[in-house]
Amino acid sequence: MQHVSILGREGRMARRVAVWGIAALLLGSTAAAGAAELRVLTTGASKAVVQAIATQFEVMSGHHIVLTSDTAGGVQRRVEAGETADVIVATPAVLNALAAKSLIRAGSRTDLARTGIGVGVREGAPIPDISSVEAIERLLRSAATIAYVDPASGGTSGIYFAGLIERLGLTEAMRPKTRLKAGGYVAELVASGEAEVVFHQISEILPVRGVTLVGPLPPEIQSITTYSVGLAAVPAEDEAARTFLIFLTSPASVPVLMEAGMEPARLP
Repeated sequence: MQHVSILGREGRMARRVAVWGIAALLLGSTAAAGAAELRVLTTGASKAVVQAIATQFEVMSGHHIVLTSDTAGGVQRRVEAGETADVIVATPAVLNALAAKSLIRAGSRTDLARTGIGVGVREGAPIPDISSVEAIERLLRSAATIAYVDPASGGTSGIYFAGLIERLGLTEAMRPKTRLKAGGYVAELVASGEAEVVFHQISEILPVRGVTLVGPLPPEIQSITTYSVGLAAVPAEDEAARTFLIFLTSPASVPVLMEAGMEPARLP
């Protein structure tokens, strides 16, 4: 991830979506024949960017989008349990697993973006050194409390980070000072003072007010997650769902994705 220095917060993201006027021309239509209500189920890491894009899509198409977010594992469980969704944004592994059960339309999966794990601290707090594996280990040992997404909830970064702590031999040392959150913006625990440092997807740290993104984990221990989008096997609003998928993955999404701390899967 090389975009940290130019990333903005959710408010700045909204101003950037003016470029979607170009996307409307590319799609060949700026209004839907009839307004539809689309249900979009997304992971927390892609929530902010999908929301920004969805807002502009609503203005330009006349459709209405109902957005629900969960961890990657939570998204999978919801769809498998029969929750209604027209468009699903999750990791390739989740979408592939759903496709294997005929819950995702075959051939509809399209990679959207990638993001890495970052480190965040409360706004105004001293900025820690995170430049090396050794620096991260020192930070883990010295921090009074740390936060990351609960691995049991199916959060991709939480599963990885728990494994990283184990590889560093710090599992027992970290146990009493770890604060877990079952999905959502884990950085909110730092903003509220419940934790000193957060380790989460960069795109889930940036939207949280009162938290400063220090930067990404060092390359040696970084984990990059790809997020993809697919259509439900039988979308309730088929044409509108297909149009939104195209809109979501068009080249005009690149500035919005980068503002959200994500690297586009395909550059224009």
